[in-house]
Amino acid sequence: MISQVYTSEKACPINLVGKTGRGVQISIHAPSDYICANCERILPDWKNQPCFWVVIVLQQSRYQLVKSTNQIETEKQRLREKFMRFGCDLAFQLRDRGYLTDLIDPRTGYPLLSHPGEIPHNDTAVVKALLNYPVMKNKCRVLVHPVWGAAVYPSVLISAAPPNMIETSTQEIAPLHGWNQRLTNSETC
Repeated sequence: MISQVYTSEKACPINLVGKTGRGVQISIHAPSDYICANCERILPDWKNQPCFWVVIVLQQSRYQLVKSTNQIETEKQRLREKFMRFGCDLAFQLRDRGYLTDLIDPRTGYPLLSHPGEIPHNDTAVVKALLNYPVMKNKCRVLVHPVWGAAVYPSVLISAAPPNMIETSTQEIAPLHGWNQRLTNSETC
């Protein structure tokens, strides 16, 4: 089943563009069945959390991320750092407003602001489950974006904040990280 929740207003992702002209796509979803079933094993600090949302952040890479070369590993590290800076700012803003929020380290699969669980989170599997994007299997699983192909770096943030607050905070924080509106969302849907 494909999740139909992208932002609080429309079934449409927040489309941004970075300083280099590469795209950033952010969408807000109800959690997948897997996350619901394994929440305490992934996020043990989130016991008895009745409602939370999954924020998917997709960054367009300079390269197709299908091989492991020094250049591609450097690019992955750059995109990871970009997400971590953005994600921490978003998470702390939402936490300051009283909403449990955490980001998942894309490299390890473990939460950054909570205790690690028994099992890691798998960003690629969540994107496949919630956006229904295909995945290529080679040494590791590689997401295939409908426009960017394998030149996409997925990452995930999880929050108990309502989608409209996540969206508003995202739109406030994204420009601080060089991510600005590409087009209005209605023009890209």
